[in-house]
Amino acid sequence: MTLETPALLDLQHIAVMRGQTIALDDFSLRVRADEHVAILGPNGCGKSTLIKTIARECYPLAREESSMSIFGKESWNVFELRAHLGIVSNDFLLSCPEEATGREIVLSGFFSSKGIFSNHQIVERQREQADAALQQAGVPHLAERRVCEMSSGEARRVLIARALVHNPRALLFDEPCNSLDLSAQHSLRQSMRTLAQAGIGIILVTHELADIVPEIERVVLMSRGKIVADGPKEEILRAGRLCELFGVAVEITRRDGYYNAW
Repeated sequence: MTLETPALLDLQHIAVMRGQTIALDDFSLRVRADEHVAILGPNGCGKSTLIKTIARECYPLAREESSMSIFGKESWNVFELRAHLGIVSNDFLLSCPEEATGREIVLSGFFSSKGIFSNHQIVERQREQADAALQQAGVPHLAERRVCEMSSGEARRVLIARALVHNPRALLFDEPCNSLDLSAQHSLRQSMRTLAQAGIGIILVTHELADIVPEIERVVLMSRGKIVADGPKEEILRAGRLCELFGVAVEITRRDGYYNAW
């Protein structure tokens, strides 16, 4: 009998507090290791808390009925987890040194740090892996460019390279196209498509339908800390569902595998 590959993510009946508020309420979600999934919801629905919970920055309340595992393990050393699950979050750019180069940002992924500092010992193998990750993300020309000299789109793709430096099994994208212009959005979404086609698991967390690239087959809708719908993209991305989710009248169009709301 063939053993089933452990799920990328398996959350069962978890509750997560942010201050005095329950941000995730009796929340259950299972994502296979090879899946490409989008989690869609309005601002304030609990998406950020979910990301922080997966990244082990927030922890569920201890309850008998609750369980949480990532790649089949309930307990992780965060540094080890980063080698399996890369996280692409714009929050990183808000605190990283502006003078850091693209290569230094990618190298910082080995240390889960905001940059490269005097206590970090970098070996040639790590430099080679960093350059390979920049190549994979399509931005080898940014290796020597400082963050303060990059466009927002270029910086986001360097973040993808940072997440790829460990050759992870899956990537978690947090609102990847937020505040990007049309050209940068197109480039970043194409990068997501290439990664998905290469067999890397994708969890995309967003409030933008256009971020859901054609390779994503499953969509989860979130509202007020709960999952309100979960299923194949064609069944979930319908006007009635999205009208109820976002509280506005919505029309849906589809072109070349992409969805847009009007």
